[in-house]
Amino acid sequence: MGYADFYALMPPDNAATVAPGTDVSFPQDGPNSGTGIARSGPSSFTLTEIGAYQVLFQVSVTEPGQLILTLNGEDLAYTVAGRATGTSQIVGMAIVETTAVNSVLTVRNPEGTAEALTITPLAGGTRPVSAHLVITQIQ
Repeated sequence: MGYADFYALMPPDNAATVAPGTDVSFPQDGPNSGTGIARSGPSSFTLTEIGAYQVLFQVSVTEPGQLILTLNGEDLAYTVAGRATGTSQIVGMAIVETTAVNSVLTVRNPEGTAEALTITPLAGGTRPVSAHLVITQIQ
C-alpha cells in the first residue's frame, strides 16, 4: 500500500496548451510512500502492482473542456470530468483497477475534443497555482 502526490505549478509547468489526445504534465513530486507508484515521465505514472487505486486530480483551465484518465494508453470512459463554462478547475476522482504489473496511468485531454486546454497561470492572484494528481493504492 502506498500513495503519491504529483503536481505542476503554473507558471512555469505546462507552459503550452494541452492539445486533444495529449497528457497533462505533473512534473514535480510531492509527498509519497511506498514503491508501488512511480513516475515514468512528466505526464505518465507507473502502478507497479496489480490492485485497486484511488485516483484524484484537479487542474485549473481557462476554456471549457474535459479530462480523462488513461490506463496503458486506453481511455477509462467512466473517469471523464469536465466543465462547460467559466474559468475554474476540472476535478476528477475514480477507482482504477489494474490487471497487469507496471500499468501506466495518465490524465489526458481526450481525443475528439474541440480545443486545446490552457492550464491557467496565476489563477486568482499573484502566486503560481498548482494542479495535482494524487494516487493511493487501496488494495
